[in-house]
Amino acid sequence: MCQGVNPETNPAQLTPRGMRYQIALVGRRNAGKSSLLNMLVGQQVAIVSDVKGTTTDAVAKAYELQPIGAVTFFDTAGIDDVGMLGKQRVQATRNALYRADLALLVIDEQGLTEHDIQLVDEMTALKLPFVIVFNKMDKRMPATDDLSFCQLNNLPHISVSASKRYGTSQLKQLIAEYMPAELTAKANIAADLYTNGAHILCVVPIDTAAPTGRLILPQVQVLREALDNNAIATVVKESQLQQLLASLVNPPALIISDAQVIKQVASLVPESIPLTTFSTLFARFKGDLSPMVSGANTLDNLTDGSKILICEACSHNVQEDDIGRVKLPNWIRKYSGKDVSFDVLSGHDFPEDLEQYTLVIHCGACMFNRTEMLRRIRECERRNVPITNYGVAISKLQGVLPRIVGPLLTANTRLCSQ
Repeated sequence: MCQGVNPETNPAQLTPRGMRYQIALVGRRNAGKSSLLNMLVGQQVAIVSDVKGTTTDAVAKAYELQPIGAVTFFDTAGIDDVGMLGKQRVQATRNALYRADLALLVIDEQGLTEHDIQLVDEMTALKLPFVIVFNKMDKRMPATDDLSFCQLNNLPHISVSASKRYGTSQLKQLIAEYMPAELTAKANIAADLYTNGAHILCVVPIDTAAPTGRLILPQVQVLREALDNNAIATVVKESQLQQLLASLVNPPALIISDAQVIKQVASLVPESIPLTTFSTLFARFKGDLSPMVSGANTLDNLTDGSKILICEACSHNVQEDDIGRVKLPNWIRKYSGKDVSFDVLSGHDFPEDLEQYTLVIHCGACMFNRTEMLRRIRECERRNVPITNYGVAISKLQGVLPRIVGPLLTANTRLCSQ
């Protein structure tokens, strides 16, 4: 019997982490966050106890929440935690908020406290949609003053009892209602760059950085999207590209290349064929292409002593020719001719002292959700620090940036004119 996907597997587990909507459960210790998580997913996934501070590290649970789709719920530590470890747990909770698409602020029978109001202010400043969940209604209904506070500030709220499993469907409906529309709307990776049924060509080098036996996630997602749009997708190595193009009766509607071989590919592909890179597509899909292009142009203005931050969304086994830690720094030093230094940061942490950097160069963020990537872009803009991503930066360094972003800018112009 062949081994396939278990039909009983949670569909949300099969969705890439960066494509799931992130929902953070926040509030004071013992407000019932863990009980609420268990109620929402219908399973005992989080430890429930009357002891304050039971939840330390954030508990993540993938779940298929209709009609939204795949989500990840994060049960976090209490925002009122104390002590040295408590401060670290509180910071971890704030980090979870930073990458959340929506938050549930859980309130117990004590009602809204100073800690809760502070969270309301922080989430409002982040422009993070949230729902106030008055838990433990079996013990006490929300106070009139608390309900008035919600109404006066136009804050969505609901009363539930996690321990009694009361209000589950109503809360899920409210979550769906307040999930940002721009996130739940269907987003294109490349499908708006070609017509239904067209032929697209993907150039995928197999080098030491390529994972054994598989493609990297952006390549897989582009190919799956092509199949969903009845496109004909061909995959070749850069060494096969010239031979394949010569054999085609009709040119492909679009060629998408790995950024590391874009100079070679651009020299082989006629100007009449639209050409871009996987990373450039993800600069738009996961964030905002315009500031990424502007950030890449900063590479023209580097000076001796310039400091660049390389950001990796996930940890990985560093290779001798690692793209972020080796190739990009070498290309930048050669391009600029300047004495430039580099720092590398992995995961969800983002530095408080951004102003020390001349430029931030981010990976494609395939493991991040769009909200977290957009917050990083906006934080860089707020601090007046340019930001770009690997693929856009490489295209700039290889002298092909206008051509690579051209198809995406054309698609945006076409969309705006409709």
